[in-house]
Amino acid sequence: MVETRSKFHDQLAELERETLATGDLAIEALDQAIEAVVHNDVELAAMVVDNDDRIDGRYLEVHQGILSLLARQAPVASDLRLVAALLHVIVHMERIGDLSVNISKLVSLMGESPPKSYDIISKIETAGTQARDQIKQAQLAFSARNLELAEDLVKQDDVIDLLNREVFNAALDIGGIDDATREWAAHMMLIARYIERIGDHTVDIGEQTAFVISGLFREFTDASRPGGEVRSP
Repeated sequence: MVETRSKFHDQLAELERETLATGDLAIEALDQAIEAVVHNDVELAAMVVDNDDRIDGRYLEVHQGILSLLARQAPVASDLRLVAALLHVIVHMERIGDLSVNISKLVSLMGESPPKSYDIISKIETAGTQARDQIKQAQLAFSARNLELAEDLVKQDDVIDLLNREVFNAALDIGGIDDATREWAAHMMLIARYIERIGDHTVDIGEQTAFVISGLFREFTDASRPGGEVRSP
C-alpha cells in the first residue's frame, strides 16, 4: 500500500512538472508572436501557428495522464486539490498558446506599419514582455506554493491592462488617417486585447495556486464581491 501511494505521488509530481513546463512552450510562442508583430515577420508568425501542435500535444498528454491517475487512484485532501488545480492550469497554458497563435495570424494581415506607428508597436512589445514575465511568475508561484507571488500577479496584470487601454486610444488617434492605417490600427487593438487575455490567464493560475495552498477557491479580482469570492472549486 505504501509503495502504491509512493508511486502515485511520483506520478502526480511528474504531471505537475509537465504542466508547468508547458508554460515554457507558451512563453516561446508568445515571444515569437510578439517578435513577428514588431518586425512584421510573416514567416516567424507562421512558425508560431505550426508549432502550436506541441502545446496542444502536451495539453492532451497531461490531461489524459491526470484522468488516468484519477481512475487508478482515489486522491483525497491536498492531493485532490492538486489534481483539480493541474486540470485548470494546463487549460490556461494551452489557451495562452492559442492566443499567441491568434496574434501571429494577424501579422500577415497587418501590412506595412504606417507613419507614427512606433509608439503603438513599442507598447505592444512592452505588454508582451510583461505577459512573458507574468507567465514565469505564475509558474514559480505554483511550483513554490507561494501565495504572495500568486496574489502579486493582480498588481502585475494592471500594467498590461493600462497598456491595453493606451494602445486602444493611440490606435483611435491614428485610425482616421486613411483606410489602410485604420485597418492596421484595428489589428493592433486586437493584438493588445489578446495580450491582455494572456495576462488574465496568469492571474487565473495564481488563483489555482491559492486554492492548492488553502483548499478554498478565491477570485483575486471580483468587482461584485470586494475581497474576492470564496467557494469550492
